Amino acid sequence: MITSFDQLDLSKRYTYADYLTWQFQERVELLRGLVRKMSPAPTDTHQRIILNLSFLFKGFLKGKKCQARPAPYDVRLIIAKDTPMSSKRRKTAKSVSDEEIQTVVQPDLSVICDPSKIDRRGCLGSPDLVIEILSEGNNQDDTVEKFAIYESAGIPEYWMIHPYEQTVIIYILDNEGKYIGSKPYVPSTQLTSEVLPGLVIDVEEIFE
Repeated sequence: MITSFDQLDLSKRYTYADYLTWQFQERVELLRGLVRKMSPAPTDTHQRIILNLSFLFKGFLKGKKCQARPAPYDVRLIIAKDTPMSSKRRKTAKSVSDEEIQTVVQPDLSVICDPSKIDRRGCLGSPDLVIEILSEGNNQDDTVEKFAIYESAGIPEYWMIHPYEQTVIIYILDNEGKYIGSKPYVPSTQLTSEVLPGLVIDVEEIFE
């Protein structure tokens, strides 16, 4: 039994089944089987942005099928290259075992429009939209590693928020499964979502 983060072999690849047995305080993610320790307690700026986003999304999604979930919230992603399966099986995600899942992430905010993906352990399968707030310690992870993972998992929309520059970049999957980025949205502008038609946010409300 793993009871301390130091007991993990960071060169080894683990699965969600392993992840469930770990009993230590540190928050970690699995990126294609490799353990990534998450940043220490978020800054006040980070938490303020999450609170603002949660309020904005809660109001917009009230009475709608889609649901928002802030971190900490486990999202188990099924990436075709890592877990070969038929398209039908991958779509339902229900027949994927814990031993087959190699990627478990905790986006700052996830929006899930398929209620069947939500279970008592979090989300099984790709959310429709994920939001990550960059910090000084995780910029490379979110701009390189997680960008590639979210793209490979087929997450239709990915928002990358830079709290210090006060910008939001929205990435949308094109027909070839590649992300196309928007111009940076700044506090004097409004942003919209392709996944959530009708959503309009004044960017300054995210950072106020």
